[in-house]
Formats: sequence, structure tokens, C-alpha cells
Amino acid sequence: MRGSGLSLLGIIVGLVLWWMGDTFLETPPQAPQEKRTERDYQKAFCPSLKGQMEYVLPDKTRVDCLTATHAIEIDWAEKWAEGIGQALYYAKMTGKAPAVALIVGEKDARYLKRLELVAEDAGITVFVIAR
Repeated sequence: MRGSGLSLLGIIVGLVLWWMGDTFLETPPQAPQEKRTERDYQKAFCPSLKGQMEYVLPDKTRVDCLTATHAIEIDWAEKWAEGIGQALYYAKMTGKAPAVALIVGEKDARYLKRLELVAEDAGITVFVIAR
């Protein structure tokens, strides 16, 4: 479907955004001077999908958010490649579909594009969390 303008992944992400609403895209409440952590975003995102945070695997690694259908790695945009590996591993260990929830700011479009390019071929669901 390359070159078709609308990828299957784009359609899936769009449908998920529409179905879930934009509640998981909201940033957690913080004092203006306080820097948000990955965990802050995890606390706002995972419950919106009715997921379990920090699901511990037998080897003591932790899935950031485990839902009924997905093993989700939540990570900063610049760590997109690392997120792919973790999502694939967590999916293998849990029997769930792999997903990456990328925390994206205004200047992070290049990282999201890289992730989407690989995710389309690898069967990884992509969620976007606005920074």
C-alpha cells in the first residue's frame, strides 16, 4: 500500500483515536515549572485503555501498559527504536499484540515517521501521546 497516501496503520491509528476519544492525549496536570516524567504520561495513558501498569514478566522486566489486546511500551519520541524492540519482546512474552505509545512534542515528527515506517511492516500498533 505504499504510495497510496493513506496507510493501513494510519487508518488504524485514526480509528483508535476516534474510538477512544482524545482523553489519553491529554497531558497530566503538573505545576508549570515541573518537568513531566515518562511515568507521568504512563499514569495518564494506561488507565484510559483499561490497562495494567508495570506488568511484571517472569524475567522481572516490566511492560509499561498491558491491556486485554496489547503489550505497550511507552517512551519518549527520540527512543522510538528502543521502543520497537521492547514492544516486540513484551508481545512475545505475553501473547498480546505489540504496541508503542510515543510521547511526541512539537519537534518530534521525524521520530514518529520512523516508528510508523517500521511499525507498518512489523505489525506494531502506534499510539501518540502529546507532550
